[in-house]
Amino acid sequence: MVRRSACRSERQDRVVFTALWLCVTLCAWLMLAPAAVEAQRADTVQLKNDVPLTYVVKRGDTLWDISGIYLEEPWRWPELWDSNPQIDNPHLIYPGDVLSLRWEDGRPRLGLASRGDVKLSPSVRSEALDTAIPPIPRDQIDPFLRANRVLEPGLLGSLAYVIAGDAKRIISGLGDRIYVRGPIDPEDRVFGIIREGSQIVDPITQEVLGITAIDIGTASLLPGEEASLTPEAVKEFEVTRMTEEIRIRDRLIPLEEGILDAFFQPKAPDVEVENGYMVAVTSGVTQVGPMNIVTVNRGAREGLELGDVLAIYQTGEVVKDPLKNEMVSLPDVRAGVLMLFSVYEKASYGLVLTATRPLSVGDKVMNP
Repeated sequence: MVRRSACRSERQDRVVFTALWLCVTLCAWLMLAPAAVEAQRADTVQLKNDVPLTYVVKRGDTLWDISGIYLEEPWRWPELWDSNPQIDNPHLIYPGDVLSLRWEDGRPRLGLASRGDVKLSPSVRSEALDTAIPPIPRDQIDPFLRANRVLEPGLLGSLAYVIAGDAKRIISGLGDRIYVRGPIDPEDRVFGIIREGSQIVDPITQEVLGITAIDIGTASLLPGEEASLTPEAVKEFEVTRMTEEIRIRDRLIPLEEGILDAFFQPKAPDVEVENGYMVAVTSGVTQVGPMNIVTVNRGAREGLELGDVLAIYQTGEVVKDPLKNEMVSLPDVRAGVLMLFSVYEKASYGLVLTATRPLSVGDKVMNP
């Protein structure tokens, strides 16, 4: 009887232990499952509600616009686009093309269903490249980049400069000849004429990040001047373009080629952005909105690249706690999104893509 009772007790202990082990395992699974689901969900692009299964590309669309139709986070559009051979370069879609949404392994994919108005014959599509759908509205950016650039502090003083105009004029215009001294690279013949603009200063460290160069015009080195390109020699140029009168002491700088890569991809930064701020805005506006261009106090030195998308945050308001009678800062408020389209060493230019409230200089920028 004692042995049978002991065996029964032992079996009961094993049953109880097994039940407890299953209970603990189940509880652990119930606690970890939501986190696993959430991690998987965070790794998957989030579609908006009621997105269309097909979309016909329209003239005037941008990739950002199309991605904004489908995604809560449009900068993650490379994760949405299908990688099939028809659309291996997703920038090369055109008005009239039909896009189709489908799912693969639980992930949404947007692919090219058919080309619009294209004959089915073994020929190369003859439509001009500039009719392809761009990532962002180029007409907002190109004119700005031709007229604005950021120079490293100290660079301006090392550039060639205007010492005189033709016939002793102190200002010169289109078609006039100007006389220049300073270093000139023999391989360069066309130069931008610039004037010193405002400093870009980091609001936290007070470091001078760069100097904005104001576009004044363009000048070409006259034939026969190549023999006198020593820094001390006087070189003769002809003014071929002007935005305002050229003055003595204006500087000459080689023109940049390939100002903007037409096919860069909007994306989240590969680095953690810290202490980023909008430090300036163009056109003298005080309130910043969509399609305004701003200057950011972060650049290549901090690991930022063309196409990086940054979220814009406004500092939370300071309110009074009515019970404790003390001032309390509210959390920062997300107020928009911008994309960097020109990145210099210590500063960058960005285009505001969305804004849910009026923005201003001093607003923070960070990872989206």
